[in-house]
Amino acid sequence: MKVELEADKCVASGQCVLAATDVFDQDDDGIAILLDDSPAPELLDDVEEAIAVCPAAAIRLVER
Repeated sequence: MKVELEADKCVASGQCVLAATDVFDQDDDGIAILLDDSPAPELLDDVEEAIAVCPAAAIRLVER
């Protein structure tokens, strides 16, 4: 699994961080930061939740 984040689309809601704390964080302005673009398979559900709750649709999964 590979995660992509379009930070320029981020609206700083923090929903991704709440859904997947091992994969996302926020900078001082609240913009999402991708901590791990290739998280472990057991984090897939969390990443899918982050994708689903992102109001800006700034996160996606891509095939390697």
